[in-house]
Amino acid sequence: MAAEIKPAPGAASSKQGSSRKPQLINKLEGCNDDVNMAVIIPGEDGVISISDDRTVRVWLKRDSGQYWPSICHYMPAGATAMDYNKETRRLFVGMDNGTISEFILADDFNRMNHQRDYLAHTNRVASIIFTLNCEWVLSVGRDKYFQWHCSETGHRLGGYQCNAWCTCLQFDNQSKHAFVGDYSGQIVMLKVEETECKVITTLKGHSAVTLSGSIRCLAWDAERQLLFSGSFDQTIIVWDIGGQQGTAFELQGHHNKVSSLCYSGPSKQLISGSEDAMIAFWTMDIKRQEVWLSFQLGID
Repeated sequence: MAAEIKPAPGAASSKQGSSRKPQLINKLEGCNDDVNMAVIIPGEDGVISISDDRTVRVWLKRDSGQYWPSICHYMPAGATAMDYNKETRRLFVGMDNGTISEFILADDFNRMNHQRDYLAHTNRVASIIFTLNCEWVLSVGRDKYFQWHCSETGHRLGGYQCNAWCTCLQFDNQSKHAFVGDYSGQIVMLKVEETECKVITTLKGHSAVTLSGSIRCLAWDAERQLLFSGSFDQTIIVWDIGGQQGTAFELQGHHNKVSSLCYSGPSKQLISGSEDAMIAFWTMDIKRQEVWLSFQLGID
């Protein structure tokens, strides 16, 4: 389907809505199934994408101005999650069969060399985070498990079983707190140590009616210690973790499931995507009314 930028419903008469909108730069076409994730390669005119068609593609911008795959690598199963580390050019790809494969990309991004496999889950991998300072590969999957492995040895270090499918993951490198969103609409906050973890609290705020509040995506503002959660209930909740006062507020504007979130620290903007075919940009450095959602933090 071709991408097209349209104004938000009801925004035609808005001065801001008509004058400020994202500019379509390019389209990357060629995948034969759902694209599950794409990341921009920092410092390069390049993009890495993964798809249910089992491909990992590295797209580089050519002299023509178009992006073409410099790598098209087929995985053993559908590629469902990934994380890329720019310092080491290490790429971690999770699959529908529960395995995570680690690769190193060549300097010219024309080759990817397989390093090892992590037998992390027994079902679809939903999210992966690689933390270089700890040398951990953290992941969640539909087997209801949060797992973390040592990236130096490949050995499993620990795990935690949730009550429902795990759908998304965020991690704070400084405090070593992990946030695990699940299909029941809850977010479990964990303190992760080398070989064990401790539950700090469970965040509940999205609708739990007929699973319409399932958590679909998470984003993290490490500077202000804010957690953003997007849900099937069409809302985004901003949780003030750093304030430790149990306060949060909602962002409303989508008309279908919120499917992705990305936070930009330099611009203080949250970007959200939804199944209503809309991308929204939220300015997060303005004052909003907070609401009490009755969550407690026991952070040491």
